[in-house]
Amino acid sequence: MYQPLADLIRPKTLDDVVGQEHILGEGAILRRLIDSGNIPNLIFYGPSGTGKTTVANIIAEKTNRKLYRLNATTASTADIKEIAAQLDTFMAPDGVLLYLDEIQSFNKKQQQSLLEHIENGKITLIASTTENPYFYVFNAILSRSTIFEFKQLTPQAVKKAMDRAVAYMGEKTGLTVTAEEGALEYAAASCGGDLRKALNAVEVLFSAADPKSDTLRLTMEDVKAVTQRSSMRYDRDGDNHYDLLSALQKSIRGSDPDAACHYLARLLEAGDMISACRRLMVIACEDVGLAYPQIIPIVKACVDAANMLGMPEARIPLGDAAVLMATSPKSNSGHVALDMALADVRKGKGGTFPRHLQNVHADSYTMEREQGYLYPHDFPNHWVRQQYLPDDLVGTTYYEYGPNKLEQSAKKYWDEIKKP
Repeated sequence: MYQPLADLIRPKTLDDVVGQEHILGEGAILRRLIDSGNIPNLIFYGPSGTGKTTVANIIAEKTNRKLYRLNATTASTADIKEIAAQLDTFMAPDGVLLYLDEIQSFNKKQQQSLLEHIENGKITLIASTTENPYFYVFNAILSRSTIFEFKQLTPQAVKKAMDRAVAYMGEKTGLTVTAEEGALEYAAASCGGDLRKALNAVEVLFSAADPKSDTLRLTMEDVKAVTQRSSMRYDRDGDNHYDLLSALQKSIRGSDPDAACHYLARLLEAGDMISACRRLMVIACEDVGLAYPQIIPIVKACVDAANMLGMPEARIPLGDAAVLMATSPKSNSGHVALDMALADVRKGKGGTFPRHLQNVHADSYTMEREQGYLYPHDFPNHWVRQQYLPDDLVGTTYYEYGPNKLEQSAKKYWDEIKKP
């Protein structure tokens, strides 16, 4: 029966696991837990192909408990009940170790079905997820578990595992394997930190290569063919989607045009032009704002042009928008002022309108015939001092002029006009 290369050479010891030194290196806490044999309920969180299942298997080997594996995308509450029925029987006298992959796919009721058994320790749960567990895992499960984050693998870590895979396949096929300079390094960098992708690429290279006598040469051309677009990690509804949008906005906010182009390119390469357009409009209003208010119609024009053109030409106006905003002065003074005002409104502050700000219809049903409103356009510089905020907010300041040239010019103008 066919068995994938990634499974054939799956590490049997922690020393063979590449990457994750922050939790599995010498002296790291997860390694110490595993070595002790006293395994608590664990949740492994991180991207695909980073070693979560491998570490769970190693843990199972170090315990004397029966191991069950379930994938939450296909499992049901009935599967949990079937496992629970074996507790305290000769099938599982010491309890069981349950590895539950993709726990985020279990709904609240399904997750709750585990609680009683992990509470009394008869089931030790090791769950894995590619999504943020704090968003997708029921709080009662979280409170009974320890969370460890698995990081995306570096190209160096991936290359180390690929070398092992090439050696294994060479021995298995009886071929002497050589690789064109830089070919394996290219494959390691192109897999997006997903070791499973990298090992699948090695397997395909061996299956498709044409050996010359007893020698097999892995070429750069073949490597590029099997790794095209494989470096993309993207899930439109997952953490990676929001991380990518966040990285784009923070790069533009931080005035780094190179990083802005990089993250915009990743969005466009993933085919998510809609999210890119929406986020660029948000950035124009939120981060450039009053420092360069003309940026809003400019970015809107770029977005409109992109939607009219479609890809690949859409990248041109969107690139212009990203670089322009990254290199523009920044101000968040406008939306910060509004957020402060919203906070006061939600606290119930504000009261009634000052009499002179009410609409003139108020004169028709009140005893007070004159509002006392002063029309600013009748006064020098089109301004006159009068109360605008409700009585309980008089003296409150929400807006602070930003330090950029445009807002400071406006401040200087109004300071002169409004001086006592």
